[in-house]
Amino acid sequence: MINDVAPFDGLGHFLYRSTAVEGLNATDLEAILTVARERNGAAGLTGCLHHEDGLFFQWLEGPAVALRPVVEAILRDTRHRDITVLNEGQLDRRRFQDWRMRFSDRDQASLLDWFATSKASTVDRGDYAGGVVAFLQALAI
Repeated sequence: MINDVAPFDGLGHFLYRSTAVEGLNATDLEAILTVARERNGAAGLTGCLHHEDGLFFQWLEGPAVALRPVVEAILRDTRHRDITVLNEGQLDRRRFQDWRMRFSDRDQASLLDWFATSKASTVDRGDYAGGVVAFLQALAI
């Protein structure tokens, strides 16, 4: 469920981690991306989805009024479980302005390896969320 953050107007973001259901394959991932790109384009949302070792990390951003219903749909999606909201709230600028939904996976770069070799803390939730966003942004360049 979405954290109890006071509603706001303007630009917002949502970052989560989840576990893919067993048996999720490349065809399933392509279907997820196709729907996400269409939906995000229509809603004015942008973001990035990273899939690695059965985990999803997703950053979504855009108009807060459009973001909330999309996030609620994602949270109901049965293709993943154990959803942990890492960060959400207002945003001063987009991080993925050119991507309706960028996708990356372990073949491009490993988030888990990046954390293992970086100075980012996995103990503090804010540092962890910031590290995930920094990794996703580095892949978008």
